[in-house]
Amino acid sequence: MDDIIEKSAMRKIYLRLLPFAILSYFLAYIDRINVSFAALTMRDDLGISAGAYGFALGTFYWGYFIFEVPSNVIMEKVGARIWIARIMITWGILAGLTALVTGSTSFGIVRFLLGVAEAGFFPGLVLYFTYWFPTYHHARIVSGFLIGLPIAVAGGAPISTALLGLDGLFGLRGWQIMYIAEGVPTVLIGILTLFVLTDRPAQAKFLTVEEKTWLSAKLDTERKAKEAVRTFSMLQGMFDLKVLLLALNYFGIVVASLGILFFVPQIIKSIGVTDNMTVGWLTMIPYISGGVGLVTWGLVSDRMNERRWNLLAACAVSAVGLIIAGLTIGSWWAMVGLSIAAFGFYGSKGPFWSMPPMFLTGTAAAASIAWINSLGNLGGFFGPWYVGVIKDWTDSYAGGLYGLAFLCVMSAVVCALFLHIPNPTVTRAHLRSPSCRVPVRCRRRLPGASR
Repeated sequence: MDDIIEKSAMRKIYLRLLPFAILSYFLAYIDRINVSFAALTMRDDLGISAGAYGFALGTFYWGYFIFEVPSNVIMEKVGARIWIARIMITWGILAGLTALVTGSTSFGIVRFLLGVAEAGFFPGLVLYFTYWFPTYHHARIVSGFLIGLPIAVAGGAPISTALLGLDGLFGLRGWQIMYIAEGVPTVLIGILTLFVLTDRPAQAKFLTVEEKTWLSAKLDTERKAKEAVRTFSMLQGMFDLKVLLLALNYFGIVVASLGILFFVPQIIKSIGVTDNMTVGWLTMIPYISGGVGLVTWGLVSDRMNERRWNLLAACAVSAVGLIIAGLTIGSWWAMVGLSIAAFGFYGSKGPFWSMPPMFLTGTAAAASIAWINSLGNLGGFFGPWYVGVIKDWTDSYAGGLYGLAFLCVMSAVVCALFLHIPNPTVTRAHLRSPSCRVPVRCRRRLPGASR
């Protein structure tokens, strides 16, 4: 009977939350990646160098860093419905205002304020999912909503370059039209959020009484299992060694992934592609690969109920791809390397974001998830700045790619040596079930396997 109720409840929750999460994260990343396409004309129009451009766009992540934890703690207090709506409306407004910048200074200021506005969105959704999904759904739901990221890059590439082609419309430059056109939908979806999200399962009108009872009992059991191991205060959670090591691992991956994200169109142009629309279409290729990695690795990690070694493998794949891209820069083989790297970058996200909820609950989880994301996302400042400076210095992207590969190796080493986090919510029944793919020799070491 419980199996029937579980399947019914989870199907309804996935259908209710996942499409909205994908759409909202699609818009979040459209807002981020459009600056990479704006650079095709914006830099020349405003006279901004590659290094200054990388520095200015990276100020977004300082605003993100400063306000990430307070934002997530506020969301845990006031509820996701109101707070996610506030985030989306304010970031949509600031995204549109980017059309008014006149140089690197004003661009950097608007990017910083955009980071302040968007702070808490991603970790807020990760935290929100812990209110609705048992732990053995975490990797696939995180991977499922993050599919909006490679879709945004792949689908947003031709959209952004097409908008650049409207140069002169209403007396505006193409990049100004792009920022305005891609900011308005975010405001509208932010308003829609007030009618779509429900803060907690107990308030869900789309679930039956039996489904609410089952889900509440399941989540309560998992919470107690974690708290039986240790209960963290907010500050204890943020400065726990495992949390800091997770942040270090994530920093390496984010520096690498965002270090190339903003320069992929320019790397493709260096191959000899001159038409901006063609650049947009070709930019889709690495991120289609990233989308495949995201979904595949999330499903595999949940099926195995294993996080650490899946994360390690994804970090290693990312490093290999970046090295291939660096060795073959200027040729079409660089596209192969970038596609392999993207497969690893995005494949790492499902296993990674399933790890903090394995040992954190309540306000400690809210603050620590945001803390990991804010520390890791400082890589969004250093990555583009570093690649831009190396490009200005050497007139090649190869050196930047090798440095990013080194950071992926660092993340893999952190994972291999330090990120052993037992899962207290793994039950003996799950380990014996046909759906479990954890190797028999490993099951004896899992907490739920002990007698």
